[in-house]
Amino acid sequence: MNARWYPPLPAPYSPEPERPHSRFKEYVDLMLDNRWLIASVTAAVLVLGAGYALFGPRVYEANVLIQLEDAERSPGGAGDAAVNGVGVKTPTSGEAEILKSRMVLGQAIENTKLFIKARPHYIPVVGAFIARHSKTLSRPGFLGMRGYVSGTERIAVAQMDVPPALEGKKFLLTAGKDGAYTLTHPDLATPLHGRVGEPQDSSVPGGTVHLLVASIDARPGGAFELTRHSTQLTMLELQRELRVIEKGKQSSVIDVSWQTDDREHLANLLNEVARLYMRQNIDQKTAQAERTLNFLGTELPKFKQQLEQSEEAYNQYRNQNGTISLDDEARNALSQNVDLQAKLLDARQKRLDLASRFTSQHPMLITLDAQIASLRKELGGVDNRIRRMPMLQQNSLRMQRDIKVNTELYSSLLNSSLQMRLAREGRIGNVRVLDQALSPEKPVRPKAVIVMALALVVGLFLGAVTSVLRKVLKNTVATPDEIEMRTGLNVYSTIALSTRQGTLDRAIRQGKPGVKLLAASHPDDPALEGVRRLRTALGFLMAGAQNNRILLTSATPGAGKTFLSANFSAVLAASGRRVLLIDADMRRGKLASQFGLKATTGLSELIAGTATLAQAVHAQVLPHLDVITTGKLPLDPATMMGSTAFTRLLETLSALYDAVVIDAPPILLATETVAMSPDVGTLMLVARAGDSELGDLVESAKRLAHVGAAFHGVVLNAQDARQRHNAYGYDYGPYGLPPNIYPPALGHTPRAEPERATS
Repeated sequence: MNARWYPPLPAPYSPEPERPHSRFKEYVDLMLDNRWLIASVTAAVLVLGAGYALFGPRVYEANVLIQLEDAERSPGGAGDAAVNGVGVKTPTSGEAEILKSRMVLGQAIENTKLFIKARPHYIPVVGAFIARHSKTLSRPGFLGMRGYVSGTERIAVAQMDVPPALEGKKFLLTAGKDGAYTLTHPDLATPLHGRVGEPQDSSVPGGTVHLLVASIDARPGGAFELTRHSTQLTMLELQRELRVIEKGKQSSVIDVSWQTDDREHLANLLNEVARLYMRQNIDQKTAQAERTLNFLGTELPKFKQQLEQSEEAYNQYRNQNGTISLDDEARNALSQNVDLQAKLLDARQKRLDLASRFTSQHPMLITLDAQIASLRKELGGVDNRIRRMPMLQQNSLRMQRDIKVNTELYSSLLNSSLQMRLAREGRIGNVRVLDQALSPEKPVRPKAVIVMALALVVGLFLGAVTSVLRKVLKNTVATPDEIEMRTGLNVYSTIALSTRQGTLDRAIRQGKPGVKLLAASHPDDPALEGVRRLRTALGFLMAGAQNNRILLTSATPGAGKTFLSANFSAVLAASGRRVLLIDADMRRGKLASQFGLKATTGLSELIAGTATLAQAVHAQVLPHLDVITTGKLPLDPATMMGSTAFTRLLETLSALYDAVVIDAPPILLATETVAMSPDVGTLMLVARAGDSELGDLVESAKRLAHVGAAFHGVVLNAQDARQRHNAYGYDYGPYGLPPNIYPPALGHTPRAEPERATS
């Protein structure tokens, strides 16, 4: 090959240290590059969200309001203790626990049969949606499958008991004619038959199935799903889901609400819970009233006897001493003494009631003890005042005091006894229902707006995560810097992604005649600028190479090595050199289709000696460009490409042309590329941006190292200029070449033909 000497090239360009990139900006650009992926994921999630909003299960909510009333307290008197003992107010939090207790919920579940789930056997996914908008019974069946319904079908099951082994398992009840039905289950040997309104008892493995269907509203053949859940598990689930809160602060109004998809049981259960709670409250107050009456029944006769004795003693004293007039101080002392005596008795009775329920260290008992001590101290002071009076007045005052105290205490206890009898007979409690639960008309979930908003947020998030994971997990090459840092190979050129190549690829697949090459049909395409840069770079590199043969290969299929081989040969031939392009991919050679040639006679025949150069070479396919196709694909291409016949053929062809370009098969899938590498002066590895794995490039270099060869550089193909994330930190050095492309191992002064004058 004729070559003209050039002065030594300047030292390799050393770029300035690269400034650190903003990770935030890098991720933003990554999101923008993958906007269509993010949009696709978001659209998929939005479709799922719309499907859930339309066809998902409906959740309904109802509530009941309960008011806790304070017991009416009368001012003063011994009876106040008795009434207050009946009406002691339990804190609202305690009432909430009573509402959620097994005593209330267990009976409510039993009364409403909440453990029985009976619903129509709807068509999958859309059946419930259709049923919500239907006004008539449907015709049973769906796509040839029996039993499915989608109308206004209804069933009422009054009783259903199954063995423990069958609890929670779904039975299928199929309506028949004239009220007949059939009950089936995979664990039942034979179907069970019954009629509406008649109890059905059948022996099954493990026990007996007891079923009473109150009504069925469906056409014959319509099916229903029946499930008998465990009572205990149903109650535990209800305790978790039932919400009991106080409305406002210290309002004594409790809101009891429940959310469920069982619209039929919703209002009935809440009203039953409220009724049972009121009943237990009344029962509690009645029991307290009964205990108080028993106490008063024993105390009233004692107080009556004390009153009679005090009156008799005072009358005798007056008969002996005549009428005694009390001054203002004596009357005041008498009034205070009577009032303190009543308060002291009231406090004692309160303490007696509380002592039966709390320990002596309870704050309420400690407070009452302090009150009793204070009352006793005041009473002692009044008694001291009385003792300083004349003896006649003291005796009269004490007797009148006893009469008044006993009279007021007896009257108060008698009044309390009457109130307790009224509470017991009238069954009065301190709880009332303000609002009954109503059957809801609209569901509370799902809300279409909220579902779609959440779906949008989740879709964008998943799309962003998918983009990042795709980048991290795939570990593909994106920029020349990545290749040079991770593999140690120099990137000689980057080829832009061509928007016109797709049209040519379709023409190749359709088998249209003629040359379908980007360099021939669109020489102004931006992708060819990268090919021309490669031509310039290899011009210098080939000047010191052992021969004029250039091998282009890739690690795996799809990198674009055939595209690059064909267009590089065309661009090289356009500079006036005589170029031979050889399709050495004996497995999937495609050069013939790009040039509109027939591969009947080609490289395989030349190596085998069954064809001459004149027969195998397609001359002047383009000006100064000849092509040798694969010919007939051999059974063992590795042996053929590693033979001495192929080596001699390359030597012959090298003498006839200025450059011989070889399109070799992917190095990781075929061994013939490694076999022919020692006979080639320049080896280039083609990688596709966003598709080729960095690990594959490293492994390809290792394969060549095993035979003492090495790639001279890498060509990054199909780099999308629109990809912002892939455009980071790569600048070209002098002469439009990437920095540090001259391997120091070459140890020579580069030579080249006058490329700059013609490119």
